[in-house]
Amino acid sequence: MDSDEVGAIKKKLEEHEKRISKLEGLISKKPDSVQKKISIKEFILSKNPTDDIQKTLTVGYYLESYKGFSSFNKNDLEKGFRDSKEQVPTNINDKVNKNVERGYMMEADEKKESLKAWVLTNSGERYVEHNFKEDD
Repeated sequence: MDSDEVGAIKKKLEEHEKRISKLEGLISKKPDSVQKKISIKEFILSKNPTDDIQKTLTVGYYLESYKGFSSFNKNDLEKGFRDSKEQVPTNINDKVNKNVERGYMMEADEKKESLKAWVLTNSGERYVEHNFKEDD
């Protein structure tokens, strides 16, 4: 084998090493398990809210946790109710205000689409996560 052949083989090995390293990097980024996305209807059914105040909180939680919303407004909540095939409360702002009074939601720093926007508080998140049971 002459030096040109040895050089070509070394070059090929280096290329293979780079490709293998790249593939290993991609594999290491893959999650251990792929979680199926849950629909808003399935999520609401799994939490079993008993009234429109809890349903409004549940829709807000879903929008933040599963849809990645940084905040939500009246229109987002109404769309969430429609997407879940739930009756939209007649005065959704009242349901939000009751959640605010209970400490489960708070007004967001900025408006969204020129409308008042809200976010869940830590207490609100825990309340939904514990199926509407207060922390002990």
